[in-house]
Amino acid sequence: MNTKELKDFLDHKAATYEQPHFLEQDPIQIPHLFQKKEDVEISGFLVSSIAWGNRLSIIKSGMRMLELMGNDPYHFVMEHKPADLDSFNSFVHRTFNSTDLRYFIKALRQLYTRHGGLEAAFSKALGNQRLDQNIHEFRNSFFELKHEKRTEKHVADPLKGSAAKRINMFLRWMVRDAKNGVDFGLWKSLTPAQLSCPLDVHSGNVARSLGLLNRKQNDQKAVEELDLSLRGFDPEDPVKYDYALFGLGVFEGMK
Repeated sequence: MNTKELKDFLDHKAATYEQPHFLEQDPIQIPHLFQKKEDVEISGFLVSSIAWGNRLSIIKSGMRMLELMGNDPYHFVMEHKPADLDSFNSFVHRTFNSTDLRYFIKALRQLYTRHGGLEAAFSKALGNQRLDQNIHEFRNSFFELKHEKRTEKHVADPLKGSAAKRINMFLRWMVRDAKNGVDFGLWKSLTPAQLSCPLDVHSGNVARSLGLLNRKQNDQKAVEELDLSLRGFDPEDPVKYDYALFGLGVFEGMK
């Protein structure tokens, strides 16, 4: 395919997979259970933070987290007492355990009481073409409370070379337009043009097959390379192609 043919192909696949029925098998269904902005963003942040491995397992664990919070995440974050966190003692999702979840709840309250909330914490470095610095600044704020070192691995830092797949996915959920009923478009201080593709095994393999990515590792340098390719197709909304790459990999078996 030439460049135009490839763009047309990816536009078609993106439109095919950015549909509400996509929610049935995706962790994004969990924040769609809520209406209040803070509930959507807190539930979205928590479930995206455990979004690796089998998607059904992610959804199950995400639902469990919300149940432990009384399915009222913002209220729980802001009003919980230390004893309320004891209910998390049995929680575990792969390497994310009760120690991590306890800290996440404390850190989220700190963000809302001292930093203006999740959107404000991710929007400290305005004017950037990309959100690498924003993610780095958010991470610094998130870990300003006393915590165990092990918990830091659950919040990636692109400035240290990570592809930051889960955070980039969360940012896609919050920033991209809600017109197709999948993403939320809740955050107005950031723009879709700044977003990076949530690079994982599936999207990386498909991107390489299509000639959009040459780098072998799925790291931050690969994200930057893929960003350049996707922004060449649509500089205002490059991450819509995440749907095309993911759909081609997961649902059509492209490698």
